[in-house]
Amino acid sequence: MALRLAARKLRSDVSPMRSWASLLHSHATSFGYREVREEEKSMMVSDVFSNVASNYDLMNDLMSGGLHRLWKDRLVSKMNPFPGMKHLDMAGGTGDVAFRILETINSIRRRARQSTFDLQDETRIYVCDINPNMLNVGKNRAVERGLVEERSLTWVEEDAEALSFEDLSMDGYTIAFGIRNMTHIEKVLAEAYRVLKRGGRFLCLELSHVEVPVFKDLYDHYSFSIIPAVGELIAGDRESYQYLVESIHRFPSQEKFASMIAEAGFQKVEYENLVGGVVAIHSGLKI
Repeated sequence: MALRLAARKLRSDVSPMRSWASLLHSHATSFGYREVREEEKSMMVSDVFSNVASNYDLMNDLMSGGLHRLWKDRLVSKMNPFPGMKHLDMAGGTGDVAFRILETINSIRRRARQSTFDLQDETRIYVCDINPNMLNVGKNRAVERGLVEERSLTWVEEDAEALSFEDLSMDGYTIAFGIRNMTHIEKVLAEAYRVLKRGGRFLCLELSHVEVPVFKDLYDHYSFSIIPAVGELIAGDRESYQYLVESIHRFPSQEKFASMIAEAGFQKVEYENLVGGVVAIHSGLKI
């Protein structure tokens, strides 16, 4: 309703000729519940994550009750990392997923050494994010974990819609809680498909849609009333967390997003709902 009213007001404020000119030279996209120009969205999203970067991990714990850690564990277990793999973790600036992948691979290495099996590998995990502030958070966390000299980790500022990596260069691609913030989701999926090798896997962990009626009502109340208030209390930033909540509700349903992954060329597309659909893990295979 609010969008329709806004559209009526816009039409009444500009002449037909000016409206046609605007449509010819720009396209609208969503920023939460607002309609903005495509060229504006990436800057606005960047501002949001610059604002929340320093409190990102704390707020994730508060908003999910710590469950985001289990969800990321599940994501990595479904990826099934292996020594020598080339992996791209997109929108992974804080390192949460990359650290888990590295820990899994190091565990395999230790077991191989104990069994006297000589496991040689050149593992490369590319932690990619378009926001340098988020990458700095991850780099600082790597220092705290004693991983500053870990050659397997590479931190790269990248646009998910136009990656610099070569075709068929990656064994795996993960993106956690990031794709709903992208302007052109179809371009992100196309780029993921392009850089993956044959047999490479795409996995996406994203906040999704709850369908159980009573649970949905409770979740919606929590999302719109509690999360922005906690953001204001802890991070002093209600507006950014209001956008993050709205972006969840604007994101496609599980079925629709699965169809988008399939349309990008992936096979064996499936999704797993967690906590009744609060989050979902989508996966696809490049054959």
